[in-house]
Formats: sequence, structure tokens, C-alpha cells
Amino acid sequence: MKTIVLHDYFATAEGGGKLSLILAQGINADLGYGFRKSQHPFFQDEIVKNLQYNLNSYSILPLWRQLKLSLAFSSKTQFIKDYENVIYSGFYAPLAVKNHPYGSNIIYCHTPPRFIYDQHDFYINSLPVGMGFMLSHFVSYLRPIYEKAIDKMDIIITNSENTRQRIKHFLNKDSIVVHPPCDSNQFSWQGQGNYYLSTARLDPLKRVDLIIRAFLKMPHKNLIITSGGTEFRYLRKLAKHAPNIEFTGWVSNQKLANLVGNSIATIYLPKDEDFGMSPVESMAAGKPVIGVREGGLLETIISGKTGLLVNAMLSVDNICEAVDTLDPQMALGMRYACEAQAKLFDRENFLKKMRQVIFNSRN
Repeated sequence: MKTIVLHDYFATAEGGGKLSLILAQGINADLGYGFRKSQHPFFQDEIVKNLQYNLNSYSILPLWRQLKLSLAFSSKTQFIKDYENVIYSGFYAPLAVKNHPYGSNIIYCHTPPRFIYDQHDFYINSLPVGMGFMLSHFVSYLRPIYEKAIDKMDIIITNSENTRQRIKHFLNKDSIVVHPPCDSNQFSWQGQGNYYLSTARLDPLKRVDLIIRAFLKMPHKNLIITSGGTEFRYLRKLAKHAPNIEFTGWVSNQKLANLVGNSIATIYLPKDEDFGMSPVESMAAGKPVIGVREGGLLETIISGKTGLLVNAMLSVDNICEAVDTLDPQMALGMRYACEAQAKLFDRENFLKKMRQVIFNSRN
């Protein structure tokens, strides 16, 4: 029973890519993707031993890259006819389904494309007028072919109850929740340093700017921001070279594990997050999370036991109050509850549930 996992691309150390690699390895599947950046951290240890298909659809121009990806998955994936099961991950990979008329088509939907649906206006308005106009036309092109692809899926799996509801609302489709895997062996308690940690991608929807503004008001508390993204330069400027705020950029898996394992706690405040793997990785290291009371974080963080959830109407003062409350002593007291909570999302639970879904799809 040959199986292949198709994922959009591997550009940064994001959760969808990690899930796709763990799944391909765990079920002995081949792997296809639109492109992968050289020296990508997920491939440093040669996780995938089976066959890989690279569609080589990278472009330095973001919108042109998205168009290239959509065209590549539509027209360059005839090889999937050789597989009984195809598992799709991402926004563009599902467009390959037309090349797989026989066998099982299963999508792991991390979310319906947010620039098409719930965050459409945000993305359009955040761009210069000309770019916004082009994105609007791209959405008009992508939406119908994406929805046509979803119609051809035999099973839709998703990462959280939050995303399940989003799929039902925007696509009118039922889906099965299988929470993403946390590689709990990678993250472990290593000690307690003197800093709080932000691991969120530097993107407007992750709201790292509010975290920085909070720590500018708390010069006696230290913050390390260990990620990159489109707002990297803006956020460094916002931090005003404050001595208590450090940027590391993207780091290796080992360095990330060290930073998480030695922190006081992590801070993760995205807007209506689909699921959010970072909080689970934090808890696997025995570190509580200051999160936001919305989205997928409601399904992972137990407020008062494995972290604190602040009001969805975020403010700098909310964040300052949460950091003051979740001091080193309180964080230390949450260690074992955090580790126990993270085990609910471990790799073996994920693979067991995915194998059950894939097997049932053949009956």
C-alpha cells in the first residue's frame, strides 16, 4: 500500500512542515513538496529516508511564488497516480488531487487559507495598493480551484476543534480532529534561567510587538525572541536596543530546545491560532505558557495549571500583569503538570490516530 505525503513547501521551521515529515517517517511514506530551502533545519538529520519529489517552485517574489506553487501542484504531480493513498498538507498541495483519480485522498487541513477566508481583509489592507490589488486577483483565481480540490477529498483531518469549526463555517465540510505531534524527546527541562521566551514567527498575526512593548515597560525582566519573519527589522527597531530584549533569529533545533528548556516560561499570543505547537513544546520542557484565551490555545493550555491565559482583547498591561504573576517560583511549581499535559500530544498518539484514519479510509 504505497502512500505519499504532499506538503506545500519547507521555507522556515513551521509546524505544518514538521507534521508532514513526522507523518511521512512514521507511516513509511514518500514525500513531495513545492520547494525546500537549503540547510533547512528539519532536513539536517535526514529524517525522511524514502523517496522525495521536489517541484522546485521557489521564487523570491512572494505572490509569484504562490502562483508557481499552485501551478506546480496542479500540473507537475502526475507521479501520485502510482500511490494508493495521498495525504495533502497545506494550501497548494491539495490542487494535485485531480491527478489522483483512484485511491484514497486525505487532507490534513491546518486551516482553510486565511488570506482567502477569515483574514482576507487584513492581508489586503496590510499591502500597498498595487500589491493588494494583485493579491485580490490571486484570491479570485485560487478560491474556486481550492474548494473544488477540497470537494474531492475522501477525508478531512484537522488540528483542533477551533479549526474544525472554521472548516465547517467556510467550506461547509465535516472533519476529524487529530492533534499535531509534539516530539517530546526533543524538549526537556534543563534548568531555569532568568528570561522569558517568545518563539512565535515574526508576523503581524503573532502579535510579538505587544510582547516587546510589555517588556519595554519591565526593564528588570528579560525577554529572548528566537525566530524570524517579515517583521524582524520592524520589531528590532521597536525594541530600541533595550538591554533586556534579545533577538536570536532562527536557530537550530538543538539551540531552540536549549532556549526553551532553560527559560522561566514562554509567551505565545497569536490571533485566533489554529492549534499552536509552540505551547506544547514549551510544556514538554516543563515550561508554562502565557497564552491568549482564544483559538487552539484553549485546547492545549490549562490556565492556572500549565500556564496563564490572558483576555483575548490583548493589551500591554495584560501581558505585564501575566508576567508579574507567572514568576520563577510559580513557573517552577507548574513543571510536572506541564510535562504531563504535553504527553497527550506526543508523536506516538498522533501516528496511532493517523494510521487508524488512513486504514479506515480504505474500507
